[in-house]
Amino acid sequence: MHAIEIVRYGAPEVLQPAQRPMPKPGPGEVLIKVAASGVNRPDVLQRQGHYAPPPGASELPGLEVAGVLLESDFRGDNPFGLKPGDTVCALLAGGGYAAYAAAPLAQCLPVPAGLSLVEAAALPENFFTVWSNVFVRGALGRGEGGPHESLLVQGGTSGIGVTAIQLARAFGHRVFATAGSAEKCAACERLGAEKAINYRTQDFVAETKQATGGRGVDVILDHVAGDYVPRELEALAEGGRLVVIATMGGREARIDAGLLMRRRLTLTGSTLRNRPVAFKGELARELHREVWPLLEAGKLRPVIHAVLPARDAARAHALMEASAHIGKLVLRWDD
Repeated sequence: MHAIEIVRYGAPEVLQPAQRPMPKPGPGEVLIKVAASGVNRPDVLQRQGHYAPPPGASELPGLEVAGVLLESDFRGDNPFGLKPGDTVCALLAGGGYAAYAAAPLAQCLPVPAGLSLVEAAALPENFFTVWSNVFVRGALGRGEGGPHESLLVQGGTSGIGVTAIQLARAFGHRVFATAGSAEKCAACERLGAEKAINYRTQDFVAETKQATGGRGVDVILDHVAGDYVPRELEALAEGGRLVVIATMGGREARIDAGLLMRRRLTLTGSTLRNRPVAFKGELARELHREVWPLLEAGKLRPVIHAVLPARDAARAHALMEASAHIGKLVLRWDD
């Protein structure tokens, strides 16, 4: 099969087309003929040698695909009644940059009605991540702020960001976001952010405090970490939760433990790739129940910046590293 492999760690150019054996699904897994693959920041980290796939996962990059189910063993956990020939999108631990991919059946979801396979390929990694971290770990809407809480999304025009803004807004929460330009701030507000803050020219702590009457926000979704962490703790309301999902700004931070205690704050974080299938399968069920109806009703939509041929994966990574995109980058596999 055609695939894109990492020939050595380094710049985007180390992503090269290759011929690889077809994957062989294991117990509880299915084979997918891939139509499109999502591109994500962890793919860039893996290409650079900073994010190895978990044991047993394909060494090919790629954490999400959409395509057609082929004949496989469907005797495993199959909550959505999927069968060969169905179109699905799937969350993977690796192997998505290929014309065929194996995936746990529990992590495959039917393509929402009205969405193309290219659009569906932009869903799994972002929606699983946001649901897990904002609504489960961050407990948005279940904290001291009541059923309609507030969320600050750092990096609001990333794939994660555009998903978090739309999802939180769809469930009736106030949403604030940061972005690095006036154009990106405007995009965040079009997607539902009440206020977008240009982090290059504005102080997100002061801006969120002002917008909330000095109270602060209930939840912050952070992929920066580093010196953002102490400032984010200042921006939280009493009982607020800071959820860290990446460390683009550095892995170390100094915090005021007294502030943490006085304001009853929660500092937490998670990664998704190495979590067990059972955990991801439960997230899939929750997404299908709570979020898929919103996608099918047009209340949410995947935001896709560009669709590129799979052979141009290196160009997709260069675009991501330039941080000029708004939303997702998707690779297309043509027959």
